[in-house]
Amino acid sequence: MPGAPALPLVIMMMGHPGAPDPTVISNVLDGFAAQHDGLAPIVIVADQLGAAVNDTACADSAAYGKARTYITVDVVDWAKKNLHIIDDPAYWTIAGYSNGGGCAATFGAQSPQLWKNILSVSGEPFGGSEQVANVTKTIYGGSAAAFEASKPVNILAAAAPGTYAGMTAIFTAGAQDPAYISAADTVAAQARAVGMTVVRYDVPGAGHVGDALTGGLAEGFTVLYPVLGLSAG
Repeated sequence: MPGAPALPLVIMMMGHPGAPDPTVISNVLDGFAAQHDGLAPIVIVADQLGAAVNDTACADSAAYGKARTYITVDVVDWAKKNLHIIDDPAYWTIAGYSNGGGCAATFGAQSPQLWKNILSVSGEPFGGSEQVANVTKTIYGGSAAAFEASKPVNILAAAAPGTYAGMTAIFTAGAQDPAYISAADTVAAQARAVGMTVVRYDVPGAGHVGDALTGGLAEGFTVLYPVLGLSAG
Protein backbone atom coordinates (compact mmCIF):
# COMPACT_ATOMS: atom_id res chain seq x y z
CA MET A 1 0.00 0.00 0.00
CA PRO A 2 1.46 3.40 -0.96
CA GLY A 3 2.52 5.39 2.07
CA ALA A 4 2.41 2.41 4.44
CA PRO A 5 5.05 2.69 7.18
CA ALA A 6 8.01 0.39 7.48
CA LEU A 7 7.39 -1.98 10.37
CA PRO A 8 9.38 -3.91 12.96
CA LEU A 9 10.44 -7.48 12.16
CA VAL A 10 9.85 -10.58 14.26
CA ILE A 11 11.39 -13.94 13.35
CA MET A 12 9.49 -16.66 15.22
CA MET A 13 10.36 -20.35 15.63
CA MET A 14 8.04 -23.07 16.93
CA GLY A 15 8.61 -26.20 19.04
CA HIS A 16 9.96 -29.73 18.55
CA PRO A 17 8.34 -31.78 17.16
CA GLY A 18 6.42 -29.19 15.26
CA ALA A 19 6.00 -27.10 12.15
CA PRO A 20 6.17 -23.38 11.29
CA ASP A 21 2.50 -22.69 12.01
CA PRO A 22 1.71 -18.94 12.16
CA THR A 23 -1.82 -19.32 13.56
CA VAL A 24 -1.24 -18.52 17.23
CA ILE A 25 1.08 -15.55 16.81
CA SER A 26 -1.18 -14.21 14.04
CA ASN A 27 -4.22 -14.38 16.31
CA VAL A 28 -2.38 -12.70 19.17
CA LEU A 29 -1.11 -9.87 16.98
CA ASP A 30 -4.51 -9.35 15.37
CA GLY A 31 -5.72 -8.42 18.84
CA PHE A 32 -2.83 -6.00 19.38
CA ALA A 33 -3.31 -4.43 15.95
CA ALA A 34 -6.98 -3.84 16.69
CA GLN A 35 -5.97 -1.78 19.71
CA HIS A 36 -3.08 0.10 18.05
CA ASP A 37 -4.41 1.65 14.85
CA GLY A 38 -3.86 -1.53 12.86
CA LEU A 39 -0.13 -1.64 13.60
CA ALA A 40 1.72 -4.88 14.17
CA PRO A 41 5.21 -6.12 13.42
CA ILE A 42 5.85 -8.17 10.29
CA VAL A 43 6.34 -11.78 11.41
CA ILE A 44 8.18 -14.59 9.67
CA VAL A 45 7.51 -18.00 11.23
CA ALA A 46 10.63 -19.89 10.19
CA ASP A 47 11.53 -23.57 10.49
CA GLN A 48 14.71 -24.17 12.49
CA LEU A 49 14.16 -27.96 12.45
CA GLY A 50 13.79 -29.06 8.85
CA ALA A 51 11.94 -32.22 9.90
CA ALA A 52 9.69 -32.91 12.86
CA VAL A 53 11.95 -35.57 14.37
CA ASN A 54 15.23 -33.64 14.08
CA ASP A 55 16.62 -31.50 16.87
CA THR A 56 19.13 -29.26 15.14
CA ALA A 57 20.19 -27.76 18.49
CA CYS A 58 20.03 -24.33 16.83
CA ALA A 59 23.35 -25.10 15.17
CA ASP A 60 24.95 -25.68 11.80
CA SER A 61 25.87 -29.34 11.39
CA ALA A 62 26.70 -31.96 8.80
CA ALA A 63 23.91 -34.12 10.19
CA TYR A 64 20.96 -31.73 9.81
CA GLY A 65 22.20 -28.81 7.74
CA LYS A 66 22.86 -25.19 8.53
CA ALA A 67 20.01 -24.36 10.90
CA ARG A 68 21.74 -21.35 12.43
CA THR A 69 22.81 -19.94 9.07
CA TYR A 70 19.32 -20.44 7.67
CA ILE A 71 17.67 -18.35 10.40
CA THR A 72 20.35 -15.73 11.01
CA VAL A 73 21.53 -15.21 7.42
CA ASP A 74 19.12 -16.61 4.82
CA VAL A 75 15.84 -15.57 6.45
CA VAL A 76 17.28 -12.20 7.50
CA ASP A 77 18.57 -11.47 3.98
CA TRP A 78 15.23 -12.46 2.44
CA ALA A 79 13.37 -10.17 4.84
CA LYS A 80 15.61 -7.22 4.00
CA LYS A 81 15.13 -7.72 0.27
CA ASN A 82 11.42 -8.51 0.19
CA LEU A 83 9.61 -6.93 3.15
CA HIS A 84 8.85 -3.33 4.11
CA ILE A 85 10.66 -3.55 7.44
CA ILE A 86 12.59 -1.06 9.51
CA ASP A 87 16.21 -1.92 8.75
CA ASP A 88 17.47 -1.35 12.26
CA PRO A 89 18.17 -4.10 14.84
CA ALA A 90 16.52 -1.98 17.54
CA TYR A 91 13.22 -2.90 15.86
CA TRP A 92 13.98 -6.57 15.27
CA THR A 93 12.98 -9.45 17.57
CA ILE A 94 14.11 -13.06 17.58
CA ALA A 95 11.33 -15.10 19.15
CA GLY A 96 10.38 -18.70 19.73
CA TYR A 97 8.35 -21.25 21.62
CA SER A 98 9.79 -24.28 23.44
CA ASN A 99 12.61 -25.54 21.17
CA GLY A 100 12.25 -22.31 19.23
CA GLY A 101 12.47 -20.31 22.45
CA GLY A 102 15.77 -21.94 23.28
CA CYS A 103 16.99 -21.06 19.79
CA ALA A 104 15.78 -17.48 20.20
CA ALA A 105 17.87 -17.10 23.34
CA THR A 106 20.84 -18.73 21.63
CA PHE A 107 20.68 -16.62 18.48
CA GLY A 108 20.10 -13.46 20.50
CA ALA A 109 23.15 -14.22 22.61
CA GLN A 110 25.28 -15.10 19.58
CA SER A 111 24.27 -12.19 17.34
CA PRO A 112 23.31 -9.08 19.32
CA GLN A 113 24.15 -7.00 16.26
CA LEU A 114 21.18 -8.57 14.43
CA TRP A 115 18.39 -7.98 16.93
CA LYS A 116 17.99 -6.04 20.12
CA ASN A 117 14.97 -7.98 21.37
CA ILE A 118 14.46 -11.59 22.46
CA LEU A 119 11.16 -13.31 23.24
CA SER A 120 11.46 -16.84 24.61
CA VAL A 121 8.07 -18.44 25.31
CA SER A 122 8.41 -21.60 27.41
CA GLY A 123 11.89 -21.85 25.96
CA GLU A 124 14.28 -24.72 26.43
CA PRO A 125 17.35 -23.76 28.48
CA PHE A 126 19.57 -24.53 25.47
CA GLY A 127 19.33 -26.18 22.08
CA GLY A 128 19.42 -29.96 22.35
CA SER A 129 18.35 -30.02 26.01
CA GLU A 130 15.98 -32.96 25.43
CA GLN A 131 18.56 -35.10 23.60
CA VAL A 132 21.86 -34.24 25.27
CA ALA A 133 23.77 -37.42 24.46
CA ASN A 134 22.50 -37.62 20.89
CA VAL A 135 23.11 -33.94 20.19
CA THR A 136 26.60 -34.05 21.70
CA LYS A 137 27.44 -36.92 19.35
CA THR A 138 25.50 -35.88 16.25
CA ILE A 139 25.90 -32.10 16.24
CA TYR A 140 29.15 -31.59 18.14
CA GLY A 141 31.13 -34.68 17.16
CA GLY A 142 31.20 -35.97 20.71
CA SER A 143 32.66 -32.77 22.17
CA ALA A 144 31.00 -31.99 25.49
CA ALA A 145 33.01 -28.75 25.65
CA ALA A 146 31.59 -27.55 22.33
CA PHE A 147 28.08 -28.38 23.52
CA GLU A 148 28.63 -26.44 26.75
CA ALA A 149 29.95 -23.45 24.84
CA SER A 150 26.75 -23.39 22.73
CA LYS A 151 24.45 -22.81 25.69
CA PRO A 152 22.96 -19.31 25.96
CA VAL A 153 24.06 -18.80 29.55
CA ASN A 154 27.67 -19.57 28.61
CA ILE A 155 27.61 -17.43 25.47
CA LEU A 156 26.27 -14.54 27.52
CA ALA A 157 28.78 -15.03 30.33
CA ALA A 158 31.73 -15.12 27.93
CA ALA A 159 30.86 -11.89 26.12
CA ALA A 160 32.70 -8.63 26.64
CA PRO A 161 31.11 -6.08 28.98
CA GLY A 162 28.59 -3.90 27.18
CA THR A 163 27.89 -6.42 24.41
CA TYR A 164 24.19 -6.58 25.25
CA ALA A 165 23.58 -2.94 26.15
CA GLY A 166 20.17 -1.75 24.96
CA MET A 167 18.70 -5.21 24.53
CA THR A 168 15.30 -6.26 25.83
CA ALA A 169 14.54 -9.90 26.66
CA ILE A 170 11.28 -11.50 27.75
CA PHE A 171 11.21 -15.02 29.19
CA THR A 172 7.87 -16.67 29.92
CA ALA A 173 6.71 -20.08 31.09
CA GLY A 174 3.49 -21.74 32.15
CA ALA A 175 2.92 -21.41 35.89
CA GLN A 176 2.28 -25.18 36.02
CA ASP A 177 5.42 -26.08 34.05
CA PRO A 178 8.21 -26.31 36.65
CA ALA A 179 11.00 -27.52 34.36
CA TYR A 180 10.49 -24.63 31.97
CA ILE A 181 10.07 -22.15 34.83
CA SER A 182 13.52 -23.22 35.97
CA ALA A 183 14.90 -22.83 32.44
CA ALA A 184 13.38 -19.35 32.10
CA ASP A 185 14.71 -18.30 35.50
CA THR A 186 18.23 -19.49 34.68
CA VAL A 187 18.56 -17.84 31.28
CA ALA A 188 16.77 -14.67 32.40
CA ALA A 189 19.13 -14.27 35.36
CA GLN A 190 22.18 -14.48 33.10
CA ALA A 191 20.65 -12.09 30.57
CA ARG A 192 20.01 -9.61 33.37
CA ALA A 193 23.54 -10.07 34.68
CA VAL A 194 25.05 -9.01 31.33
CA GLY A 195 22.96 -5.85 31.12
CA MET A 196 19.80 -6.72 29.21
CA THR A 197 16.48 -5.29 30.29
CA VAL A 198 14.70 -8.50 31.33
CA VAL A 199 11.07 -9.36 31.99
CA ARG A 200 10.14 -12.76 33.51
CA TYR A 201 6.50 -13.82 33.43
CA ASP A 202 4.60 -17.00 34.29
CA VAL A 203 1.28 -17.58 32.52
CA PRO A 204 -1.32 -18.33 35.24
CA GLY A 205 -2.71 -21.86 35.20
CA ALA A 206 -0.77 -22.92 32.09
CA GLY A 207 1.36 -25.98 31.51
CA HIS A 208 3.66 -26.26 28.51
CA VAL A 209 1.11 -26.11 25.67
CA GLY A 210 -2.00 -24.13 24.77
CA ASP A 211 -2.34 -21.15 27.08
CA ALA A 212 1.41 -21.10 27.73
CA LEU A 213 2.03 -20.09 24.12
CA THR A 214 -0.88 -17.67 23.79
CA GLY A 215 -0.27 -16.08 27.17
CA GLY A 216 3.48 -15.90 26.69
CA LEU A 217 3.12 -14.16 23.34
CA ALA A 218 0.55 -11.77 24.80
CA GLU A 219 2.89 -10.78 27.63
CA GLY A 220 5.85 -10.57 25.26
CA PHE A 221 4.15 -8.15 22.90
CA THR A 222 2.73 -6.13 25.77
CA VAL A 223 6.36 -5.46 26.69
CA LEU A 224 7.60 -5.11 23.11
CA TYR A 225 4.95 -2.83 21.57
CA PRO A 226 6.37 0.36 23.14
CA VAL A 227 9.95 -0.85 22.63
CA LEU A 228 9.23 -1.34 18.91
CA GLY A 229 7.52 2.04 18.59
CA LEU A 230 4.07 0.53 18.00
CA SER A 231 2.46 2.11 21.08
CA ALA A 232 3.16 4.74 23.69
CA GLY A 233 5.61 3.70 26.37
